[in-house]
Amino acid sequence: MKKYICYSLIILFTVMSLPLRAAGFNEPAKVNITQEIQVVDINKADIASLASLKGVGVKRAKAIVAYRELHGEFNTIDDLLNVKGIGAKMLLRNKDRITL
Repeated sequence: MKKYICYSLIILFTVMSLPLRAAGFNEPAKVNITQEIQVVDINKADIASLASLKGVGVKRAKAIVAYRELHGEFNTIDDLLNVKGIGAKMLLRNKDRITL
């Protein structure tokens, strides 16, 4: 008899929890994350701003500034490839974050 009561209680609690599941109480909350992309002007940016680019540390940022001071402003974004330590892969990762 106790066996049937236990089974009945299990079935009862299962049936009672179905509306909660149908209402979405067991689903994780959806969170919208918006990330603002910081655009860097390579002709005017300082070392800290340039270092915020993906794959560019302080050393490469200093190289960009030194190249800019020696050769003048960049005419195109692809001119960054002339800077030592800047490759096509880094340029591709940051194309949408670089401006003139």
